[in-house]
Amino acid sequence: MEIDIESPDKLTEAAERFKTAMQGKLHFAFSAPMGAGKTTFISALCKALGSKDEVSSPTFSIVNEYETDGNSPIYHFDFYRIEEEEELMDMGVEDYWDNGSVCLIEWPEMAEGYLPEDLVDVEIRVNDDNSRTIVLP
Repeated sequence: MEIDIESPDKLTEAAERFKTAMQGKLHFAFSAPMGAGKTTFISALCKALGSKDEVSSPTFSIVNEYETDGNSPIYHFDFYRIEEEEELMDMGVEDYWDNGSVCLIEWPEMAEGYLPEDLVDVEIRVNDDNSRTIVLP
């Protein structure tokens, strides 16, 4: 499945389409080059999922937790600065995978071997006209 985002004003619509495509899955890995809009899209997606919180990049904290209208939080990970696997173990990353909440992961390649088995790989493509395409399997 592909979701085209022609301009920033189409983010909300794209996030709603992605939400529908999630079909109960919980773990999503977003791959894209630096500056492609991973955090921007995840912010729109969190709003579509009912987040009450302002979404920001968890680059330095590694994980941000966002409250939702329901009882289940959303976890937003940024593994860009992970240098050693021990950091993932110290933060209890496997507990996040097992708690039944949506987990949105940026820079998943930095945590290979510690990602959940049911992970859905999502690619964000930057098109020649500077629009974006979200690609889901």
